[in-house]
Amino acid sequence: MNQKAQGMTALVTGASTGIGALYADRLARRGHDLILVARDQARLDAVAARLRAETGRAVEVLPADLADDGALRGLEARLREDARIGVLVNNAGMAVAAPLLAADPGRLEAMVRLNVVAAMRLAVAAAQAFAPRGEGTIINIASVLALVPEMFNGAYSGTKAFVLNLTQALQAELAGRGVRVQAVLPGATRTEIWDRAGTALSALPAQMLMEAAEMVDAALAGLDLGEAVTLPALPDLAQWEAFQAARAAMGPNLSLNHPAARYRGAA
Repeated sequence: MNQKAQGMTALVTGASTGIGALYADRLARRGHDLILVARDQARLDAVAARLRAETGRAVEVLPADLADDGALRGLEARLREDARIGVLVNNAGMAVAAPLLAADPGRLEAMVRLNVVAAMRLAVAAAQAFAPRGEGTIINIASVLALVPEMFNGAYSGTKAFVLNLTQALQAELAGRGVRVQAVLPGATRTEIWDRAGTALSALPAQMLMEAAEMVDAALAGLDLGEAVTLPALPDLAQWEAFQAARAAMGPNLSLNHPAARYRGAA
């Protein structure tokens, strides 16, 4: 992790259970005080009490529904105004498992508001607060489905592609300014998001399903290694590097003053 961010307060969203609660645990044990954000105050209180007792760190509980505009704006303001905060774990999210043709449009919209709008506003607020100080770390939890949209609900994978895109854009803007931005792309991870999405974990092949603790530990190891994008399950990092190289190679040819030769005269 960015050495300047060591010991600064970490704000973790979706912190009442699963990946968020594990990030809270690991960051507290790394010496960070915490601000834990989620809708379920009882669960937040339980996580906070355990971490205070086990780590001695200060842990603040901040119940908030990030789908609510007022709550989201309040959290943005906290990120901008509280100079103690040096780490944002942008983890809150939801999934819809149904195919797009069978999905409830209202749930799809709710998912976009949480996974895209809330994630974007918090990441931007943190970046705008951290950059002038020249320190800080932003961890955005995306998904490998950002890279394989045909494998799951297309709106869900689209929200995670947005998070990856947002992260890479922030990395470019913040280069040389002392702020780390990492995208984490987990594969299938054992958390409650599956039940909430209506998919039984038992339906997933065991070899595809990672325990949440292993995922979070791998993601933090990737952060320590300086990775901009961490894919905890990917055995061969060269595959990701080749993917990035192919994307970069297309760059100079994506916007030219004439159509490609294959389109000329085709009409």
